[in-house]
Amino acid sequence: KVLEQPPTIISHTSGPITALPFDRTVEIKCEAKGNPPPEYRWTKDGENFIPPDATTKNTGHSNGTFVLHEHFSQFQGKYRCYVSNKLGTAMTEEIELTAPRIPKFPKEGTPPIVVTEGEPIILHCNPPEGPAPRQLYWMSIGLQQVEMDERVSMGIDGNLYFSNALQNDSRQDYCCFASFPKIRTIVHKTAMKTVLLKAAGAPPVRIPSLLLPSGVQTEKVVLKGEALHLECIPQGYPTPKVRWMKMGEKLPPRTKFDNFGKLLTLPVVEERDGGKYMCTVKNSAGEAVHYFDVIVEEPPKWLTEPPRSQLTVIGSDVHVKCSVSGKPLPDITWRRNGELFRDDPQSNRRVLDDTLVLHNARPEDSAVYQCDAFNSHGSLLANINIMVMSEGCETFSPRFKDETQEAIKGVRFFTLQNGPLRIIGAEKSDSGKYVCVAFNTEGKSAITAVLDIKVDRPKDAQIISGTTAQLVCQAEYDESLQGSFEVEWRKDGEDIPLSFEENSRYVVDDGMLQIMNVNLSDQGMYTCIARTSLDEENATAIITILEFIVEFEESQWQPGRWKELQKVPGNQATAELELHGHLNYEFRVYAVNALGPGPPSDPTERYKTPPAAPDRNPENIKIQGHLPHQMDISWEPLMPIEHNGPGLEYKMSYRRLGVEDVWKEHLLKRHSFVARNTSTFVPYEIKIQSRNSHGWGPEPKVITGYSGEDVPTAAPRDIAVEVFNTTVLRVSWTPVPPATVRGHLGGYNVHWLRKWSLLNPKKILDERGSMSFSGKRTRAIMPALEPFSEYRLTVNVFNKKGNGPSSEPVTFSTPEGVPILTTSNAQKDSILLVWGPPLEANGILTGYLLQYHLINETTLEVVDSQEIKITEADTTQWQLRGLKEGSLYRFLLSACTRAGCGPPLAQESSTAAQARDDFSTQGWIIGTMCAVALLTLIALMVCFVIQRNKGGKYAVKEKENLHPDVESQGMNDDTFCEHSDSEEKPLKGSRSLKGDDVVVDSVSRDSLVEYADGGREFSEDGSFIGEYSGHKHSVSVSEPRAPSPVTA
Repeated sequence: KVLEQPPTIISHTSGPITALPFDRTVEIKCEAKGNPPPEYRWTKDGENFIPPDATTKNTGHSNGTFVLHEHFSQFQGKYRCYVSNKLGTAMTEEIELTAPRIPKFPKEGTPPIVVTEGEPIILHCNPPEGPAPRQLYWMSIGLQQVEMDERVSMGIDGNLYFSNALQNDSRQDYCCFASFPKIRTIVHKTAMKTVLLKAAGAPPVRIPSLLLPSGVQTEKVVLKGEALHLECIPQGYPTPKVRWMKMGEKLPPRTKFDNFGKLLTLPVVEERDGGKYMCTVKNSAGEAVHYFDVIVEEPPKWLTEPPRSQLTVIGSDVHVKCSVSGKPLPDITWRRNGELFRDDPQSNRRVLDDTLVLHNARPEDSAVYQCDAFNSHGSLLANINIMVMSEGCETFSPRFKDETQEAIKGVRFFTLQNGPLRIIGAEKSDSGKYVCVAFNTEGKSAITAVLDIKVDRPKDAQIISGTTAQLVCQAEYDESLQGSFEVEWRKDGEDIPLSFEENSRYVVDDGMLQIMNVNLSDQGMYTCIARTSLDEENATAIITILEFIVEFEESQWQPGRWKELQKVPGNQATAELELHGHLNYEFRVYAVNALGPGPPSDPTERYKTPPAAPDRNPENIKIQGHLPHQMDISWEPLMPIEHNGPGLEYKMSYRRLGVEDVWKEHLLKRHSFVARNTSTFVPYEIKIQSRNSHGWGPEPKVITGYSGEDVPTAAPRDIAVEVFNTTVLRVSWTPVPPATVRGHLGGYNVHWLRKWSLLNPKKILDERGSMSFSGKRTRAIMPALEPFSEYRLTVNVFNKKGNGPSSEPVTFSTPEGVPILTTSNAQKDSILLVWGPPLEANGILTGYLLQYHLINETTLEVVDSQEIKITEADTTQWQLRGLKEGSLYRFLLSACTRAGCGPPLAQESSTAAQARDDFSTQGWIIGTMCAVALLTLIALMVCFVIQRNKGGKYAVKEKENLHPDVESQGMNDDTFCEHSDSEEKPLKGSRSLKGDDVVVDSVSRDSLVEYADGGREFSEDGSFIGEYSGHKHSVSVSEPRAPSPVTA
């Protein structure tokens, strides 16, 4: 007869799944075994779900695994797999699938922030959510990172905080960038502008308070094992200092302070890290405090192990205990074959908190039960198979005498109620064959089990600190159980963190646990657990670590202060000490184990060491060059107890490196020296040796340093420009020879001059800008240029002393961008208008006001006027219909916010005239035009005579309104910082409010996402790192491009 088995899940997807935009497939796995072969069922968000393509593998049973292909957003939700046969139903934990979209900042305008000098500023980032990790930066419009210090810092929330504002904080290009490396995307917010009003005199002193967090106390919940971050960002003038403490005890030694002391971090939180913390912010005007109540919680975990499946007989009582811990204390729900199972006092099935009880079990109680433990931080699920049999079991001895079986006897052998045999303290002699006989009214049957187990138990040991401890745990087991055999080690009831890294202190090899370089923290009880799928055995051993600490006190320099001198292994009773000369010592010893230090011994008698030469030389030698022809040398002096005798001084020697030069020597009592008349930025060898009245110290080590820097003497060569689009280009150059830098290379500056707009080459602009790129660079990306303009560009190298000479200038032109307001596709009764959004919206853009006037081409007077309000702020084009054939129109477009509409942009264009074949009609038109021309000529002659005789005034203002100067309109292309980085496509086509056909805007806009593809990132100076792909074209740097006409 084939043995029947309830369904058992052997493999499934655990934890949440994140489907990234560039993933092709996502697999959700569920595999199980059982007899009869199990069937699979899936639910999504509690509702039945039919997978799109469930697979079948060659495993002898069906497989519930399914694969999703793209369009993952429609499959987001929480999935659960159910596996069933006639004996019951097992299920998995919920598997959550998320498919985040490309993150982007909302399009919004931010009014300028106006503050008085000395007041605080908060620039809000509000970054979008996206796949972790998310990295935040604050940069300028030119991609230069905003410099952070004690006064200016970015909070964990991404906001930029100014404790007090200074005049140089006033600018209009603060941009918050969010980088998502996992999906190779960078997005940024619309630029923000700050305006600083100068205070009368120096900024007034301001009492400190906190910009972050608010209030007096914050409750902070952190999970055990995760990192704790506490943040205090102050405001006040002068800039306050931040100090941290933990109430009632010292801060843990592993505490880290970041963001100029404003951020406290504990990397791996433990239970004892809970409590009350306090930050104090203080300046000369006062102080303020904030308290943090830190609560350490943890998700559910098994106290020992998940509950095990049970095989029992009719009439017995079954108890299943779900022992879990967690904070908050987990709630526990029970299920039977996947369905909720509640307490029923009227039946034999009871649910008592964490325990399931089946009184007087019957065959119909056989099922798969689930224990589901959860709190606010997670959940645990266990499937427990309960089989109720109609047979009993009696166990007999493994020894056979004349084919008769003797029942096992002895205090170590127990036959449990539902049949299993328990052996207490198994020994090697217990190995052999065991027979279980099951019987009922229909007859009996027997099964045989072979026991072959041997455990080489670990032994207690006293280990010397600093050596290697070895604990042996060898177990033998039935070969048929080899696949499930495992050995587990625990220390004081907790799992030992095993690692395969080379620097791991714990190594397990063939049942032996080795602990390298033991210390006091390794002392404790170690448990070896040998486990198979049927049973387990454990053994324990205690490691004791003891060491001694020798302390000293000397009466000359720090009398009465005891200091640690040397650690001594616990198995030694003597120690050889290294002492300094010319000191009067006394010593004492105390012992240390895992519980702490013991009391110290009585001090020894005084021991005075004889004077001697110094036994070490100064360390931490620093060589700096503040002036071109000198070298500043300083070092860390010997401590007083290291003098070893009277008359300490230092011999400082230096010479040129790489040339034949003699050592220049100076005897000094101080610990600094200035070498003058040195060559500019050349390498020197320096060595410093100690000496006192009793001799010289050891031979010193020679170190290398450089003399003072001077400004570079050479300019970069071979400057080349490659234009990517209307506002972004790449500039490259040949670096200067290293010898001409005359200092540590700082980097390269790129300077540019916008000479004129190609729309109006006669108007000289003289607009200048520059960017700095640190390190040994040969190229850089230049953003935020103006379209359709001619530029001149130079490059120079710089070091700490200043800038070198500029390169030969190169000239280049940027291609055309989106015209300010242009007309195209003129038909006999319609015209298409195209424009770009305003450079500065001065608020949240709500739409546009479009006015158009029919113009008499003879008198240039307005014949008819119409007005349209466009309420969609992202509209960039409009198709005007119903116009008069062959007529001149003037168009005025104003951008609007809730406060009103701004000054209009103007453009004129004519509708198309329909050609006519009727000769008579053409003749009539020609005759009329000739008459009009004759009358116009006569009128002009009369006006000319009158003006000659009387003089006259021209309606200049009226003419300017009729024919606005293109130069006065300004360029309304988006700035580099105002692009939305999530738009990797042309601008969205606008449409008429009356339901006109959609016209696609052909203007494409560059995205930072394009530059981020391929794992590129920002460097510390804000520039992009790596090659850049995408559409580009080369521009000659020797001759400017000729202006191109704007299509009207």
